[in-house]
Amino acid sequence: MHLPAVGSAILAFDIGGTDTKSALVDEHGRVLDVRRSATPRGGNDPARDVVAEITDIAQDYQTRHGIRPAAVGLSVPGLVTERTGIAHFSANLGWRDAPVKALAEASLGLPVAFGHDVRAAGLAEQRLGAARGYDSVVVLAIGTGLASALVFNSQLYLGSGFAGEIGHTQSDPHGEHCPCGAVGCLETIASAGAITRRYEALSGHPVAGARDVLAASARGDEVATLVWSDAVWALARSLASLVAVVAPDAIVLGGGLARAGDALLTPLAQQLDGLLSFHRRPPLLLAALADDAGLLGTAMFAQDLVLGATPRLPDHTLDTVPASTP
Repeated sequence: MHLPAVGSAILAFDIGGTDTKSALVDEHGRVLDVRRSATPRGGNDPARDVVAEITDIAQDYQTRHGIRPAAVGLSVPGLVTERTGIAHFSANLGWRDAPVKALAEASLGLPVAFGHDVRAAGLAEQRLGAARGYDSVVVLAIGTGLASALVFNSQLYLGSGFAGEIGHTQSDPHGEHCPCGAVGCLETIASAGAITRRYEALSGHPVAGARDVLAASARGDEVATLVWSDAVWALARSLASLVAVVAPDAIVLGGGLARAGDALLTPLAQQLDGLLSFHRRPPLLLAALADDAGLLGTAMFAQDLVLGATPRLPDHTLDTVPASTP
């Protein structure tokens, strides 16, 4: 892995529900050290536990390499507001309305660029990966859940908060109840987790994951074909609406479901062609950076902070959820 040179070393932490990935990048953009460690879970104060863990890792990096970073990039899953530094909710990490950025800055003694893990991955794909050379891009992460990153004019778009949560747009008003509280969210139909769950419920047969459902469809399993077709159709309808509104130069598909390759791309392109009239269908691209995307994008958050470049937010942005100390 190699990043642009910004003249200062940075640290990056990509916090996942199971693992935390971290990296030390020098002033020339060279990745000097990369690690994977278990994300602390199950404690009474999960946000402080995570911050304590990354502080220990940061100190070890500095001791081993003798480098004092100028900034830290920190990305987390769930619902976050970058401007306030608040992690509003993460089911896997068990926190709610946690002031993660403030906690990290106080513990690390360094400025922290805080963001969402999918938006970090999207930024990396636009600058270094599959969408390099495209100015305006939608990057989807389709795994257990479904989210996206929006990059417009080569800038990550945050809106007034929670931008890119395409998985929680309504796809079926008579569909399943989503854990978010809404009904019929795209995530309940088109995520890898939903495909697995729906197939098991309709067929009565347990499967290891969505790719098993796809394989069953290829063997002629009618239930698997129905579930897969429903997922592609729901995804196509949501993307068609997005294309009509923002007209991206390209759409990048990442996450576990994207490993289906042409089995996903071909029918999705066909459905989009049928839904779009005068709108140009953007090319559908498979993510190129795989599991490295989130960490690379998080490192770019820190580099942008060093350079003084931060995602733009409207002046009228308000805190949607008040900060509270967990």
